[in-house]
Amino acid sequence: GFQGMLTLASGTTHHFTKEIQQLKLQVFFETENRLRVKIVDARQSRFEVPITTPKVTNAATNLQYKVETRSDPFGFIVTRKDNGVVILNTTVGPLIYADQFIQLSSSLPTHDIYGLGERRGNALVSTNWNRLLFWARDQIPKDHANLYGDHPFYIGLENDGKAHGVFLLNSNAKEIELQPSPAVTWRTIGGILDFYVFLGPTPEAVVQQYTDVVGKPFMPPYWPLGFHLCRWGYGTSENTWNKVKEMRAAKIPQVNIEISFILCVEAYETLNAAVNIADVQWNDIDYMQQHLDFTYNHDKFNTLPNMVSDLHNNGQHYVMIIDPGISNNQPKGNYPAYDDGMELDVFIKDPTTMEPIVGVVWPGATVFPDYTHPSIGSYWEKQLLRYYELVKFDGVWIDMNEPSNFGTGSKSGCPNNTLENPPYVPHVTGGALQDRTLCSSAIHHSTTHYNVHSLTGLFEMKATSEALESIRKKRSFVISRSTFPSAGLYGGHWSGDITSTWEDLRKSIVSIINFNMFGIPMVGADICGFSGFTNEELCIRWMQLGAFYPFSRNHNMKAAKAQAPVDFSTSAQVPMRNALLKRYLLLPYLYTLFHSAHVNGTTVARGLFLEFPQDSNTRKIDEQFMWGSGLLISPALYQSASTVNAYFPAGFWYDCTTENLGKRINSNGQYETLQSELHGSIPLHIRGGNIIPAQYPDLNTKKSRKNPFLLLVAPDNTGKACGELYWDDGESLMTENPSITINFVLSGTSLTS
Repeated sequence: GFQGMLTLASGTTHHFTKEIQQLKLQVFFETENRLRVKIVDARQSRFEVPITTPKVTNAATNLQYKVETRSDPFGFIVTRKDNGVVILNTTVGPLIYADQFIQLSSSLPTHDIYGLGERRGNALVSTNWNRLLFWARDQIPKDHANLYGDHPFYIGLENDGKAHGVFLLNSNAKEIELQPSPAVTWRTIGGILDFYVFLGPTPEAVVQQYTDVVGKPFMPPYWPLGFHLCRWGYGTSENTWNKVKEMRAAKIPQVNIEISFILCVEAYETLNAAVNIADVQWNDIDYMQQHLDFTYNHDKFNTLPNMVSDLHNNGQHYVMIIDPGISNNQPKGNYPAYDDGMELDVFIKDPTTMEPIVGVVWPGATVFPDYTHPSIGSYWEKQLLRYYELVKFDGVWIDMNEPSNFGTGSKSGCPNNTLENPPYVPHVTGGALQDRTLCSSAIHHSTTHYNVHSLTGLFEMKATSEALESIRKKRSFVISRSTFPSAGLYGGHWSGDITSTWEDLRKSIVSIINFNMFGIPMVGADICGFSGFTNEELCIRWMQLGAFYPFSRNHNMKAAKAQAPVDFSTSAQVPMRNALLKRYLLLPYLYTLFHSAHVNGTTVARGLFLEFPQDSNTRKIDEQFMWGSGLLISPALYQSASTVNAYFPAGFWYDCTTENLGKRINSNGQYETLQSELHGSIPLHIRGGNIIPAQYPDLNTKKSRKNPFLLLVAPDNTGKACGELYWDDGESLMTENPSITINFVLSGTSLTS
């Protein structure tokens, strides 16, 4: 690479105080397909995001890009070598670099931009003066709002089908504005400019190159691939346990699924299974004593330990919620989570008093662990271990970790300074940085909340994952509401407090697609919606779709009516269970996809535009998606629908539904009208050229794993197909985990492995 010095032109005024007089430009040719460009203050250090990224000492060769600079005005230009496409050209506008306002603009080679989250909207991001906001917030998902996570990474699909990606590694409050020329403007109010540019050339290659930087996703245990059930409002452990028992009693009627595609198996196979449809039971905050973390209510939830033992005895698992807010109003010596934190001095501090900053969350007055503190790991593990000795939980659900505060800043207010009232405030929801969170000038171990606010969820995930592995000596399972790049190393995400509407049903697919691009493939949405009132038709359709979320959980709030499958009519339960039966049948394939994500950084669920970038028809499609490259999922997403207008990219596609099993579509890139009756099957198609490993399902994932395997073989137009199965014990730490990978190849009538 190279570097150079930039000096502020004399007479330059941008109406921002403390403009940096001298900058250093650093350009790193890290790999042949990855470029890093940093612009930093040449004279003093500024905050940089403390995540681990690759340390490259030698410049790469055989570069697929060319970098040029211009001096008047300053800018850099990144060009794709093989065809001359300009990926970035920042000479289109001035670089502004002040202490609390940094802005850089660039031309874009395409209008087809994807990613940039967390947000609610379409997969294809509008470039029509579209301002996107980045500042983690406890916000019910809605359009044009900054939501729980901060992911300033996009993928651009160029006119010829090649793809590139751009990632700004910056955790301060930001705006990214897309303009119709097309162009992009990045604005941040702190930190530095630290760009990674990925040359692909395929979208999947871009995601792999991105995860080379932020880290490959964690390898989940096998059991979280099952179906999860939760509700805020069970109220007692007996109610929770009774729901578990109802789910066990509601066994699926014997469903015959004949599995055969042309050359699928030697002969037709028949699947008869009575399947319990809740593999993992969860509890929301109502299990706690007065909403205190690491406690349970010994009156209302007195049988909780017994219930968890019963789950384990039946091959099921248990997950409970933890919030970061720790009550500070308990008598001294009565609440170890607070007492231990005070002893270790691990709480975020009020900038005025230098005592722990106090906000208000579910238990009332609360203080907040500083997840950047060097002692946070031992503190957090101690609290989880103490609770584990009471209740043998299997995974942890971490919520409210933006961090959320029901007030503004703190109970005693925030100072009047430039961190609380910066010269420029991005157009964040609520209008102020401290709205529904902590004071921006709150003190962390080595910096201020202004810099690390959006990192809270990431670092809580890290502490929780590491504690779980230490306590249970098995792979961890953590689901977090707030995320930041690198979060996929430690756990998954659910899309928060969505509403029981057809619109949120449809938009949930975009969340699944986006978070897979962000390197967080263990992602799902609350099936049937979290808030509002679902109905039987909507919940059937949502259960059919949600059976194919990578993370499949039905959950809602206490003010809404119960919506577990057993809360609906017996006729409604049949299509719900049939969808889950298909999921369980395909779990070996899903598990193999997760292993590929863990090793290679590939997506598990992906939009059609990621798999077929050369097909321009796929670029706006976000109501279908794929598992890997082999399975196409085309859900019914509209009220009263009995058909789906589904797009099939060119090739052979084999129907995987019971009604039309093995029917082949030979597509030239066309739409097909598929039957999808409410009480029928969700349309599933296996792509020609794929061999998908499957397994006869049983009462839960533990029992399913003991059943025989089968292969779903879908030849392409040359009579060939291939596939892979990854298998291990489903729970051991990856460092001590014997495993096997089997590759399958079909050529003509010969199937080998």
